[in-house]
Amino acid sequence: MRAIDLHTHTCKSDGSYTPTELVDYAAEKKLAAVAITDHDSIEGLDEAVAHAAALKKRGLPSVEVIPGIEFSTKYEKQDVHIVGLYISYEKEEFQNALGDFVDSRVTRNIKMCENLQSAGIDITYEKLLAMYPDAVITRAHYASYLLEHGYVKSRQDAFARYLGDHTKYFVPREKVTPSQAVELILKADGVPVLAHPPLYHMGSDRLEALVSCLKADGLMGIEVFYSTYSNQDVRDMQRLADKYDLLVSGGSDFHGANKPGLDLGCGYGKLFVPEETLLKIKAALPRSS
Repeated sequence: MRAIDLHTHTCKSDGSYTPTELVDYAAEKKLAAVAITDHDSIEGLDEAVAHAAALKKRGLPSVEVIPGIEFSTKYEKQDVHIVGLYISYEKEEFQNALGDFVDSRVTRNIKMCENLQSAGIDITYEKLLAMYPDAVITRAHYASYLLEHGYVKSRQDAFARYLGDHTKYFVPREKVTPSQAVELILKADGVPVLAHPPLYHMGSDRLEALVSCLKADGLMGIEVFYSTYSNQDVRDMQRLADKYDLLVSGGSDFHGANKPGLDLGCGYGKLFVPEETLLKIKAALPRSS
């Protein structure tokens, strides 16, 4: 049984690999499938899908590329992420809704640049776009910019001084709710999955309330496997999956060089998401019914 990875990022959000490089690496590692789930972005999907198809046509080792996305949402003042798998991202309705979402990110980024300028930093949104063309700009890009231009000594320093939630330069962005993200993914014929719930540190009762609410909204899966999970985390997530009849999903949350030591397909060395997991997800695809 081969491994799969249903949670990865490219340079189109805050990863370091291009979509083509990520597909090549997944094929090199002999993964059966890899989902491209960039933050609030579908910009890398055409490239990844086309490259995988080209490799297969040439008879070279390839990998199934699953079109996906990871929505950053807000639940009771807390960040919660919803992954969408097998989305029909070419749908006009989905692209329009995503465009509105990205516009709110642009407004926030312009304001953050203005705040950083007040600290004597030579930065504009246009300069960030020039350094990271076609990417959805995140705080990881700010950290790289500050590091490369000598304003900080490390990424950790960048977040501690300038980019963290509690610094005076940070600007929160209006976010969709988890329920809205689930709805968007379902309208795109995809499978909505609650990403890495233990990372939210909600407590079991509050987390279960969230899962119950999202299940009623159409949530179909939950990440039972993840790079930083303990054995107890896996058992707890499996229990929630069983109780609420949710599909099992999981992945590394691979970001390339932007998350040192975290590798595609195996996380920090112990992660294994079996291929059979994907067979059950495919059988549940909305458009397959």
